[in-house]
Amino acid sequence: MNLDQARFNMVEQQVRPWDVLDPKVLDVMENVPRELFVPRAHAKLAYADLEIPLGQGESMMRPTVEGRLLQALDIQPQDVILEIGTGSGYLTACLARLGGQVDSIDIHKTFTRAAKKHLDKAGITNAHLETGNAAEGWTGQRDRYNVIAVTASMARYRDCFERQLSPGGRLFVVVGEAPVMEAMLVMRQGENEFIRHTLFETSLKPLTGFEPRPHFVF
Repeated sequence: MNLDQARFNMVEQQVRPWDVLDPKVLDVMENVPRELFVPRAHAKLAYADLEIPLGQGESMMRPTVEGRLLQALDIQPQDVILEIGTGSGYLTACLARLGGQVDSIDIHKTFTRAAKKHLDKAGITNAHLETGNAAEGWTGQRDRYNVIAVTASMARYRDCFERQLSPGGRLFVVVGEAPVMEAMLVMRQGENEFIRHTLFETSLKPLTGFEPRPHFVF
C-alpha cells in the first residue's frame, strides 16, 4: 500500500467532502501518519472511513468525524488543550500539531502506554498523557483550558467540562443515544456565559460514567 497516497485520498475523498475545508486541519490530517496509531490487525483499514476497534470495547473515531471535530475547535498555535479519551493517540497527535500543549486522559492504562509509544514514533513532544477517570471533569495539570475535546458521547449533557474552559474557550462533545446523537460545540463567552451549537449528527460510544439509563419494559 502506498501510504502517502492513501492518506491523500482519505483527506480529499472522505474528509474534505464532509465539509472539512480548513486548510490547517486538512494539512495536519494529510501529514500525521495514521498507520502508526492503528492496531496491527487492522493496519489495512488505517485510511478507511470506519471506526477501528482498539479493544476494551473502544474504537478510533472515523476520520470524517475527527476532521469535523478539529475544524469546529478552531485550534490556535498557543492553545492549551484537554482531550478526554486518548484512545490510540491519533487525535492527540493532530491536536498537538495544531495547538501548543495537549493534556490527554484515558481510563485505560493500556491505551495510555500504547498511545505514548505511538506519539513518540510520530515525533510528538507537546502531549502529556495520564490515566484516570475524567467523568466529572479533570483536575490534573491545570484548572482551565482553551480547548476541550471529548472523544466519546454522553447520553445527557452535563456542564462539568464547559466549566473548565477559559473565556473564549471551545468544547466539542457528542450528546444523545444511539443510533443518532448530536455533535455540539460549546463556547465560553464570559465567566457565566456559554453558547451551545449543534454541528452535525453522528454516533459515538458512551464515555464511562455517561452511559444511557437502562430502559425498562413493563
